Amino acid sequence: MPTSHLVRLAAQALRSDGPALASGSLCFHSRQSSFASRSSHGASALASRRALRRRALHTARAARDFHFDTHHFVQRLEREGLNRAQAEGIMSAMAEVIDESARNMTGNMVTKADQEKHQYTQKVDFAQLKSELQLMEKNDLAMMKAENDRLATDVERLKQRLREEITRTQAGVRLDLNLEKGRMRESSSGQELKIKEVDTRIEREIAELRTAIQASKASSACL
Repeated sequence: MPTSHLVRLAAQALRSDGPALASGSLCFHSRQSSFASRSSHGASALASRRALRRRALHTARAARDFHFDTHHFVQRLEREGLNRAQAEGIMSAMAEVIDESARNMTGNMVTKADQEKHQYTQKVDFAQLKSELQLMEKNDLAMMKAENDRLATDVERLKQRLREEITRTQAGVRLDLNLEKGRMRESSSGQELKIKEVDTRIEREIAELRTAIQASKASSACL
């Protein structure tokens, strides 16, 4: 029997057996005559699997490892027209496929202990990350406070220097103004003194001129 036909036959049988299979029936009675002519080829193709088949069927431990009722599956295939060797060969092949699929599925899964360990590791990592973030935040706040204090000190120092500079500038301006006022007062005093001298000289000359006029008048009267 060709391998593809065996797989289709087994798939149809599995759909009617096991807890995960739907109800149905194998309908290949019309192919029994052709199957009988090719049974020898199917038997030779399945000969290499008989050791595994015998171990799976005749040991209680191996039977517990199957994921479906192998005995009922073989009986169902025999009722549909297959002989014992062919039915057991198909059962062994399907058992291998199902076992491999189950191993692949379980290989992608984790145990509860591994999951709990992973969750615990995540919690520890999260707690460590939280602690590091809090420490970094505290350090950043401390650095920002220190920088702010330093800037405040620098600003206060600049203010003090500016006040001192303004005070020195004002003192210099006042000194210059006072000196200028002193010079202006000295200049004004000198001018006033000169004016007084001129006034005195003019008054003296006027007095002399009056005396001369009066003397001239007196001499003229005597003549």
